[in-house]
Amino acid sequence: MLTPSQTAIIKATVPALELKGEEITRHFYSALFAAHPELLNVFNPANQATGRQARSLAASVLAYAAHIENPAVLGPMLSRITNKHVSLDVLPEQYPVVGHYLLEAIATVLGDAATPAILDAWAAAYGQLADLMMGAEQQIYDADAAQVGGWRGFKVFRVIQKAVESQNVTSLILEPADGQPLPPYRAGQYLSVKAQVPGFPTQQIRQYSLSDASNQTSYRISVKREFAPSEAAWDAPEGLISNYLHDQIEVGAEVLVHLPAGDFYLQDTQLPVVLLSGGVGITPMLSMLNTLIATGSKRPVVFVHAALSQDFHAFRAHVNELAAQHPQVRKVIYYTDVTDRDRPGEHHDLAGLISLKTLRPYLPEGQAEYYYCGPEGFVSAAEGMLDQLGIPAQQRFTETFGPTQTAAPALS
Repeated sequence: MLTPSQTAIIKATVPALELKGEEITRHFYSALFAAHPELLNVFNPANQATGRQARSLAASVLAYAAHIENPAVLGPMLSRITNKHVSLDVLPEQYPVVGHYLLEAIATVLGDAATPAILDAWAAAYGQLADLMMGAEQQIYDADAAQVGGWRGFKVFRVIQKAVESQNVTSLILEPADGQPLPPYRAGQYLSVKAQVPGFPTQQIRQYSLSDASNQTSYRISVKREFAPSEAAWDAPEGLISNYLHDQIEVGAEVLVHLPAGDFYLQDTQLPVVLLSGGVGITPMLSMLNTLIATGSKRPVVFVHAALSQDFHAFRAHVNELAAQHPQVRKVIYYTDVTDRDRPGEHHDLAGLISLKTLRPYLPEGQAEYYYCGPEGFVSAAEGMLDQLGIPAQQRFTETFGPTQTAAPALS
């Protein structure tokens, strides 16, 4: 337990973290991977190269320090991190290793300002957080393994079908190689896939949203091809695993899969549902839509999606068919880069960015649940739009693809 004096020290270091947080976390990752290269398999090298992972960790550490007296305030953030750790199969013995290099980074970057009292306080704070995280993660591990068809760690799955959904999205349907039935998952959750890319030194784990309703026999993920940045680092393109799944994994191939995880999922209520997505953010929304249809729900659904054009519009025919067959489903499709081949009313409903002015006529009156997913900029702008609508926090549910960053709005 933190002592009152240690708590005061942690709170007093918040200004230093605001100033030096990203430098500390960059130093932390560099030293950690130099000493423990085996941990590279749980970190996306593209996020390391661009600094997104360092900025995300810095923001989390700062939030923890700012609320050290009442960590319960951080429940949503800790829940998201816990689920991510579970999907990566993070082990208790890894926590002391991470703690060691985090304290070392604080000492190195702060220099003489990192007094023994400060380092002792942060060691205690980290220990408190680690105990909290390990306890929450163990509960999920135990519950997952206890399910009928459940397991612990990664399990061999076989690709039984591969389908091109758009110019940059391909779906893979995966079945367990042992033929055992699968436990159910919640619509909106994601799947971790572990793969070894030829020529790359370590296995890599990526999370992909499940893009269909839960069933007992298979998982479907729909993967966006991520192109390499102008300057690739660690000999890895931006989409190391996405390109591997698109180009090298074929029907019959095997991959390692973890049980689904994630705290973004469809709530069990009777409120109308608004599903907002940008780009490949359509995948968890499609899982939610298919689940509502498969379970016979009569909840009104407004399915709002933004794509560049029909070439990049995944699942267009499927969503059109559901909207035509089910009167409670209404779709609103935006194309931001309309081509000569994109016909209004057939391929899309509106041109340009999603805006409150153009979307408002389609939204349900009264209370509704809003689910929104996509790149950071899309999510940030969706938040602003929901703020204008006065949607309360308990009726908002979101997922951001990639570590949380500050980004320019994608909506107008």
